[in-house]
Amino acid sequence: MSAAKPSGEGNPSYALPEVNPIADQTFVTAVAKALEEGKALERKFTQTVDVAITLKNVDMNLPKNRIDEDIILPKGRGKAAKVGVFAQGEGATLARNSADLVIQPDEFEELQKNRRNFKKKANQMSYFLAEAPLMAQIGKSLGIVLGPRGKMPRPVPPGADPANQINNLRNTVKVRSKDKKVFHCLIGSEDMSAEDLAENLEAIIKRVEGKLEHGRMNVASVFVKTTMGPSVRLI
Repeated sequence: MSAAKPSGEGNPSYALPEVNPIADQTFVTAVAKALEEGKALERKFTQTVDVAITLKNVDMNLPKNRIDEDIILPKGRGKAAKVGVFAQGEGATLARNSADLVIQPDEFEELQKNRRNFKKKANQMSYFLAEAPLMAQIGKSLGIVLGPRGKMPRPVPPGADPANQINNLRNTVKVRSKDKKVFHCLIGSEDMSAEDLAENLEAIIKRVEGKLEHGRMNVASVFVKTTMGPSVRLI
């Protein structure tokens, strides 16, 4: 696996790294084993498939060393992420066609007062978008809930149709280490093929490596597992 940064730094959230055919088979083998062992448990729900990454020789007290990336999975998440939109007027009308939740400015005060209700809504969404003029108001009134969850909204132009951004976010995962050397994220669901999951996994690993000073040398281990299944070591 290369330590080179993926292309497309102008819009890094949507850059897809090239697949290394040699590494890819290693990824497929590990994912296939995790799927096999996870399905042997005969769960009555569709399990997610996750990756756990452990770093080494990295000072996580320094913000520059922390991983905070949004990555569009090339083969999708299996189950699409839910996206909420803060908008008003025409923007709110357009957002209702594709968003899972639309919140208008006249609701901000009530959500600020009933923080428990807003926490529930925030936890149900993976991502938020907001019309640019509303960003400051959202940060002031609702940021106390959204900020710690890593869900501060991304801006969209006033009155614009957010459909394309929403569609991208539905297949996006957040890889966020905070100040911990061990972190994890979803790579898909167990009803996806091992090959598709492996491609998603490699996209994530390459992005993480590209953000580390010494690339692969800063990765201590990588494990793959289903929700309830045992971990399978990749690295």
